[in-house]
Amino acid sequence: MLESAVFYERQVTMAERQATIASSSGLHARPAKLFVQAVQEKKIPVTIAVEGGPDLNAGSILSLMGLGASNGTVVTLKAEGEGSEQALDELVALLETDLDAVE
Repeated sequence: MLESAVFYERQVTMAERQATIASSSGLHARPAKLFVQAVQEKKIPVTIAVEGGPDLNAGSILSLMGLGASNGTVVTLKAEGEGSEQALDELVALLETDLDAVE
């Protein structure tokens, strides 16, 4: 005799945004460091990709340095979890700021 199984549907919030890199040096050195710190503060998984490229861990400085995103590059951010919509809105605003000029 089969016991009835109870399945719980887990609702997962998945958000996606595009941003244009505004930093004059692109996502290198200081801008990459500031962005990675912001991603890590969000406490949710965030990925970043250039068009045609794989999704990379946005919380990894090595991933960002290898992304090759220069000034004007459009990137896609994706996040999953509670607060992902707001987190991506904040991260897009950061990418669309010239982080080289931030004191």
